[in-house]
Amino acid sequence: MITIHDEPILSLKNVTMRYSNNVVLNGINLDVHRGEIIGYIGPNGAGKSTTLKILLGLIEDYQGTVEVFGEDIAASDYSYKRKIGYVPENAELYDNLTACEYLTFIGELYGMDRHDAEEKAENLILQFQMEDVFHNRIASFSKGMRQKILIISSLLHNPDLIFLDEPLSGLDANSVMVIKDILEQLVAQGKTIFYSSHIMDVVEKISNRIVLLIDGEIAADGTFEALQEQNKQGSLEGIFNQLTGFDDYKQTAQQFVDIVTDGEGRE
Repeated sequence: MITIHDEPILSLKNVTMRYSNNVVLNGINLDVHRGEIIGYIGPNGAGKSTTLKILLGLIEDYQGTVEVFGEDIAASDYSYKRKIGYVPENAELYDNLTACEYLTFIGELYGMDRHDAEEKAENLILQFQMEDVFHNRIASFSKGMRQKILIISSLLHNPDLIFLDEPLSGLDANSVMVIKDILEQLVAQGKTIFYSSHIMDVVEKISNRIVLLIDGEIAADGTFEALQEQNKQGSLEGIFNQLTGFDDYKQTAQQFVDIVTDGEGRE
């Protein structure tokens, strides 16, 4: 049973971000509470990645206030980052390191004892049935194996707040099922998950709250059931298409196929 707690784990107050004259985020106000899994969605260029980078302390020249664990990150010493886990959409791993070396290194960065980090990493990699490659170089790993290493590295130090940007990329169907269940169990234990993805059916199934960003502004915020009722659509994909104004996808697909096939099969 998921319990949502009153105190915000993170809070954005009138957050605005500009690149030159381009407004990427326009007065974002958002509170996320302990025990929530937020599906943070939006079309490309909506400002999702910028939001994540601000929350992670990777971008500093924003306007407004960002609080994580009740602390204004602009005035913090970044110690709050030890309680955060992060899986980026595009990550560069140290290919010359073994999985053991990489995960132990990440654990130590988060303040873990070296022996404890290595032992915990080995136990976690065993759950993904990758124990036979624990001492192999990451350069030899497939996309799916690399993704599992990233997921393990984001959870190794038992963070309270977890940011996931397309975390299921490259994973097989069985691994996706395992990861989805892991996230549900972590949230049930009071962890907070900020989940950004374009895979709408996954966001729909695992999120207890969905935030839709369009052109740097929050266009919708609520449970899937609430958004479904408000927009009279049966799926999150349908809601997304309606709110973003993208309702001509079938026509676009038909035109694309016509060009590929020189109009074959059209009456």
